[in-house]
Amino acid sequence: MPDIRIEWIDGFDVELGLPSYETGGAAGADLRANFQDRQPVTLAPGARALISTGLRMDIPQGFEIQIRPRSGLALKHGLTLPNSPGTIDSDYRGPLGVILQNGGDAPFEITHGMRIAQMVVAPVVQARFTLGPLDDTARGSGGFGSTGVT
Repeated sequence: MPDIRIEWIDGFDVELGLPSYETGGAAGADLRANFQDRQPVTLAPGARALISTGLRMDIPQGFEIQIRPRSGLALKHGLTLPNSPGTIDSDYRGPLGVILQNGGDAPFEITHGMRIAQMVVAPVVQARFTLGPLDDTARGSGGFGSTGVT
């Protein structure tokens, strides 16, 4: 189990607690909106904003954190992450923000402390890229839909 060290950014609400798994079988730990001024942010339909969590992280080499939408917010309100899954690399030490977009048809208010996204810790494998001829396969260069409709 990797150890993710977390640091609060000065001026943010530490009472919100660290990211947490809400059930024993959860793959993603919930992230909360953390506004220094505690004031909500309203997203108009189609709008997007960078929402602060008030956190910085030290991710071990060989791992990444993937930021993903919360399914309930997506289904009920159309709230999503336009770059999903977002990736936080192991060598990044800046503030953790979440890009939220309102894909719904009504304004949506993001309140201080609201669970806005989930983060999944995942192993990273880096490849070596080499130039050379490609192996033949039965599929070949067949693109979208080339393996059948069903």
